[in-house]
Amino acid sequence: MAARPYWRGQIRLALVSIPVEIYSATKSGATIAFNQIHEPSGKRIKYEKVVPGIGPVDVDEIVKGFEYAKGEYVLLDEKEIEGVKLESKKTLELTQFVDAHDIDMIYFEKPYYVVPADDLAEEAFIVLREALRRSRKIGLGQLAMRGREYVVSVKACGRGIVMETLRYADEVNKAASYFRDIGDADPDEELLDLATTLIDKKTGKFDATDFHDRYVDALKDLIERKKKGKTLNIDSDDAGTGDPRGSNVVDLMAALKNSLGGSGGGGRAKAAKTPATKKPVAKADTKTPAKKPAAKTPAKAPARKRA
Repeated sequence: MAARPYWRGQIRLALVSIPVEIYSATKSGATIAFNQIHEPSGKRIKYEKVVPGIGPVDVDEIVKGFEYAKGEYVLLDEKEIEGVKLESKKTLELTQFVDAHDIDMIYFEKPYYVVPADDLAEEAFIVLREALRRSRKIGLGQLAMRGREYVVSVKACGRGIVMETLRYADEVNKAASYFRDIGDADPDEELLDLATTLIDKKTGKFDATDFHDRYVDALKDLIERKKKGKTLNIDSDDAGTGDPRGSNVVDLMAALKNSLGGSGGGGRAKAAKTPATKKPVAKADTKTPAKKPAAKTPAKAPARKRA
């Protein structure tokens, strides 16, 4: 467990208050940090806090300011900001309970572990945890941390409780503005069956240890090669690591079948092959009306457009 909790306070449910501590459930993964370097001298670039017309200033002379008009600021010091009275700074009051599937996953932001603050709080903590588990609900409330107030959810997790911060509605872009140009036509059943079979074939239990940051590994390899003075030919490296499968799917049906392999992927794959034998008949039927006068062809245009 982390040496210092991220937040200390109490969870309140009606008249019941439970002292708790909250710890961050995540940590930064392996990353490669770069510094800006002055190439001619090889020295690192430094930054100074400066005031136009005055020059560099001492850190102790810096305060926070809110610009309410161009060039006009309201100055606030840390004590004034900390003095803002907000009950959620010390109390997470659970004001609503919902089914987990009622909240779109896009609203969830960051998880935290919640544990009882002491032995006296443990009994009430366990009661809340088991009530959440039995009801299959998650609790909602608001909590102030590190200079802002969050909407948060709490749910049972093993012996403890997991709290997740949620994004506010105005922090999420509406999906409709991005998805509105995507057609709503039903997909071809045979293509859909093949795609479903492919998903079934690749289905398994999630294990986070199965994944790692391959980009970091590649950067580490690049750095080691540079340290050893090896000459790098970036163009040739790119050509060797490109995806041999290509980027354009010319024949979706063939691509899905090839993805499943020669023998298919089980019962679904066999079922998908049956309708395929009927395709030539369907194509032969469509060719017949094509020989009729052009005046009758517009009747089929809407059908092609929906497809």
